[in-house]
Amino acid sequence: MSAVPVGRVDVRSVSIDVGPANERFTALDRLDFTVEPGEFVCVLGPSGCGKSTLLGAMAGHVPLTRGEIAVDGEPVDGPHRNRGLVFQQHTLFPWKRVIDNVAFGLKMNGLGLAERHREARELLALVGLQGFESRYPVQLSGGMQQRVEIARTLINRPHVLLMDEPFGALDAQTRRMMQRLLLDIWTRMRTTVLFVTHDIDEALFLADRILVLSHRPARIVADIAVPLARPRDDESTVAAEFIDIKRRCLALLREAA
Repeated sequence: MSAVPVGRVDVRSVSIDVGPANERFTALDRLDFTVEPGEFVCVLGPSGCGKSTLLGAMAGHVPLTRGEIAVDGEPVDGPHRNRGLVFQQHTLFPWKRVIDNVAFGLKMNGLGLAERHREARELLALVGLQGFESRYPVQLSGGMQQRVEIARTLINRPHVLLMDEPFGALDAQTRRMMQRLLLDIWTRMRTTVLFVTHDIDEALFLADRILVLSHRPARIVADIAVPLARPRDDESTVAAEFIDIKRRCLALLREAA
């Protein structure tokens, strides 16, 4: 009997108000969408529109004012290991070696050292860092630090991977390399991915679908399928479909601003 796919996300009439009582405002307004298991969805919108707030709510860190978020039918009411979150700036422990940073989540789950290190080595090989197990974060480039961050998140085998502009601080060449690496990992693991960005080219290169958000209070102004063939490469970015969807996204963001 085949396993039931995991990683379905349902967002139903979600609104979030933030700020102190006398300065409260609506960041997200009545968001409604579904992400199917194994789907790669990018959330695109202008800076400050509430994209990170949405990801924080899906991770269980930001309370909802109204509505519901469910993962595999279970309401999100706090952080859980089935949802992994990757930030733009790495959150690695500077005093721990790379292998122990990656293995940290398994330590919290009670696994022994040998098993933790075995799984950490597998993930480090997956992200192209075999041989760097004994380095410390300060000895790595920004792109390599983000690879360690991704491996550390994936070691818990999350059903949903939440990524908050994880490549935004990298130079253009390293960013494209990391985008290719992420797609390779996603192709192998088929974890559901929600990826926040304000970069249209990045969204088009990565996603099956793009959710376009308006300026605050954020509403979904478009849900766009990206029919570009996979695997994708630099040639994909000059395809007629890519350029057509990019023009549409640009127009939507101008209207939504």
